[in-house]
Amino acid sequence: MTTEVLPRTTPQQAVAAVVQVVLLVALSTGADLGPVGWLAAIAYTLGLGGLLTAAVRRAGVSTLGPADLVTLGRAVLVGGVTALVADGLWDGGTAVAPLVLMATVALVLDAVDGQVARRSGTASPLGARFDMEVDAFLVLVLSAHAAALVGPWVLAIGVMRYAFVAASWIAPWMRSPLPARFSAKAVAAVQGIVLVVAASEILPLPLAVALVATALALLVWSFGRDVVWLWRNDSRP
Repeated sequence: MTTEVLPRTTPQQAVAAVVQVVLLVALSTGADLGPVGWLAAIAYTLGLGGLLTAAVRRAGVSTLGPADLVTLGRAVLVGGVTALVADGLWDGGTAVAPLVLMATVALVLDAVDGQVARRSGTASPLGARFDMEVDAFLVLVLSAHAAALVGPWVLAIGVMRYAFVAASWIAPWMRSPLPARFSAKAVAAVQGIVLVVAASEILPLPLAVALVATALALLVWSFGRDVVWLWRNDSRP
């Protein structure tokens, strides 16, 4: 009988899970986080753990590098944002200040993990994918919160990346690697910033609507350009 050896990333993920619980306790005390928020955050944490463990095994990685640990810390903050948004959608009241604070720190750290990866020489496809998925989920959650403030059409920002992935399952020509573009990265960064500004409720509603609509238009342009490029450069026989 053989015993499966757990990857060395398991203790790292366990520490992150403990930090997540501590954060939820703090939100319960300071922001009146309710049971719906707890359930959403626990489901998120379990899902993240399962997906990350599977990705680590596929990549043959024994431990998370320094940049990956920064991304893991960002993922914990996204869990807190998820809890607050879910709780707010359930009872109609969201603790805006901690939500904006955690989302802002998560967005700032998004610029940090890439620098850490490059300077430490630990950049990897796993780290890049992990970073992208955390970003995408944060945008999805923020768009759900903004939808309650601005309108359901804002959800298009959060689901567009997932719709692109789903479309690639049906259309194989969409699975080819895309060229690295600074504009695409800039547009992606704008989405998170704009959604945090909208979530803060510091802008008059008409201005918030115009700002989010502009961000959505940029995202549609960016994804549309990628789809056209993939179609024109399809190398399949």
